[in-house]
Amino acid sequence: MCGIIGFFNKDHAWSLAKDGLHIMHARGRDGAGLVSPDASTYEQSPTQLEIERGTCALGHVLHSIVGSVSQPLKGAGLLSINCEIYNWQQLAEKYGIAALNDADLVLKLLDRTPMEPERITALLSELDGVFALGYWRGRNVLVARDIIGVKPVWYIHADFFAFASERKAFGKLVETNAAVELGPRKALVYDVTANALSFVTRPFFPTAPELPDDDAMRRRLGELISGAVAKRTTGRKVGVLFSGGIDSTLIAFLLKRLGADLTCYAVGVLSEGADLPTDIVAARAAARELGLDYKEILLGLKDVEKLMHITIPLIESTNVTKVGVAIPFYAACRKAFADGLRVMFSGLGSEEIFAGYERHGHAKDINRECAQGLLRMYERDLYRDDTVSMNNTIELRLPFLDHALVAFALRIPGKLKIVGNEKKAVLREAARALGLPAALTRRPKKAAQYGSKVDWAIAKIAKDRGHPSKSSLLSRHYPQFDVPLGALVSGGKDSLYAMHIMAKMNYPFRCMIAIRSANPDSYMFHTPAIDMVRLQAEAVGLPLIEQETSGEKEKELLDLEEAIRRAKRDHGIHGIVVGALFSDYQRDRVEDICERLGIKLFSPLWHKNQESEMREILDEGFSVVMTRIAAEGLSPDWLGRVLRSEDVDRLATLTRKMGFNTAGEGGEFESLVLDCPLFERRIEIVRSSVQKESADRADLIIRKARLVPKPAHP
Repeated sequence: MCGIIGFFNKDHAWSLAKDGLHIMHARGRDGAGLVSPDASTYEQSPTQLEIERGTCALGHVLHSIVGSVSQPLKGAGLLSINCEIYNWQQLAEKYGIAALNDADLVLKLLDRTPMEPERITALLSELDGVFALGYWRGRNVLVARDIIGVKPVWYIHADFFAFASERKAFGKLVETNAAVELGPRKALVYDVTANALSFVTRPFFPTAPELPDDDAMRRRLGELISGAVAKRTTGRKVGVLFSGGIDSTLIAFLLKRLGADLTCYAVGVLSEGADLPTDIVAARAAARELGLDYKEILLGLKDVEKLMHITIPLIESTNVTKVGVAIPFYAACRKAFADGLRVMFSGLGSEEIFAGYERHGHAKDINRECAQGLLRMYERDLYRDDTVSMNNTIELRLPFLDHALVAFALRIPGKLKIVGNEKKAVLREAARALGLPAALTRRPKKAAQYGSKVDWAIAKIAKDRGHPSKSSLLSRHYPQFDVPLGALVSGGKDSLYAMHIMAKMNYPFRCMIAIRSANPDSYMFHTPAIDMVRLQAEAVGLPLIEQETSGEKEKELLDLEEAIRRAKRDHGIHGIVVGALFSDYQRDRVEDICERLGIKLFSPLWHKNQESEMREILDEGFSVVMTRIAAEGLSPDWLGRVLRSEDVDRLATLTRKMGFNTAGEGGEFESLVLDCPLFERRIEIVRSSVQKESADRADLIIRKARLVPKPAHP
């Protein structure tokens, strides 16, 4: 794989592009090139970057796996592309094109494609593989990536335009300009003359209709899994990020059957007097059973701390989960590079397409939930793993994100993916049918940060260094990274708790957003005590965007979109946090808005157990009161008093007896947060009254409230 960069309508474009390529040099050690049509001649060199005058430049660093063709490529247009296109030879034959490799084929296809949305979409949909590209022809620059987002691309649009494989490649420009990650479902066209952007929305994989549950379906699944591994296998020696779980074990098993020269790498933290990490135990057993070439990287606390300093600026995040996964992955890639490897296989993506997470078990439509997870993988997982692997000059291969396999898997009946308590059941069945010993298909899901004990190590280091949390420790190293967010808040517990969770993961907040609906029965928005959001925003110390809406179904979404648009324009947010628990209606509509506006959606409470959420909220120091009750089992005396642990016990009892939603997700009650760790001051209700409609339906009417200092800690 490679690195791409481009600057347009920017003074010193060549120097900026050269500097960016230097920052990304580990992405491609086999060649580098810079080019621009406003240079007097077209020049490139695999060893010496040519520095020319001009306001536009296109650059590339090359990581060659098979063959070597330096970029940028020149045809009717100029192309810089980071790609692995598996069907390029078939496309060359289909269109009668003589191409040197996949990049050359893409250039020649683009040269004959009008810059029109339908034509762009049709071309990109034909490319089977992973890619990020910048193509310049005439006054138009096309920037696009593969539909899942395996290969990254970021852009800046101000009084100039720039794009690059990594945000850090923009250098100091990111300090004064917003760098945005291009969503995989979007392609953009930049008009160099007008300095204007337009976007093309691309269709995602369908989840319906479901495939028939028959032998043909099962055979086809096995063929697609095997084919996904085979098409990614090169003549070079390859590595496998190995945990002994079903995903990495199946990949290693298939690679060995294909005759690949492979080494499996497992990573774990050793702690004195404690058991071995579960990943090491499982990996040893699987490697022994299959006769694999196997290596362990065993880390101590000092090793983990050193790797924290490396990985945090590399992945541009202090998110505890991201760092916890990045550290063992970096250690494995570093060892593989030292062993002379250039390609590493990973089982990433299996959890999403085969329903391996807890949230899948709570979903009404399992395949729809799988697709929703895939839509957000680029932000959650893929950028992290790409930057880690490429920093070690290792190309990452992800067979479970093969397009044909994903399209097929998203239509496998959900009942085959989760059977009883067994997740990814259909994958385990397919693995056994492919010949993997049954005992190796049974290991339950264990996230990398826990199976390797890296998360434990980060917690231990934080405690030893006197930090109150893992997040506090990590933010000390690189506090300026992570996506700036806005929080969609209602005043209730869910929206504030979601905001609190993201803040604990070191995401910075720029503003809060509240929708004031005239409809008390709005499908989208919480209405009781919405006026209190003003005090909450003041307590947090953030600006508040308020938007009025009539509350008419669907039309109220236009008002929400306008509020989020204002937050993006006025406060530079790149993402929105919502407190949705189970409402597909709410989450999907906010997600559609975010897609249109080119920002990210975060819903950290999604499908969280409701009783667990209530207990966590109280444990985290939230002071919550009910402002409305509307269900049998509740009475007006619940209103206005701060909820305690025994109240959650009573709500849980109602759940077991009556099918009651413990967190009020079914409208049983509404809540107001008076205090939480986000607040610098707490809310005090000075005067209120209860408006009673019936024995089990009533509202707390807050007449007057104010902010007061929090009590001093002893």
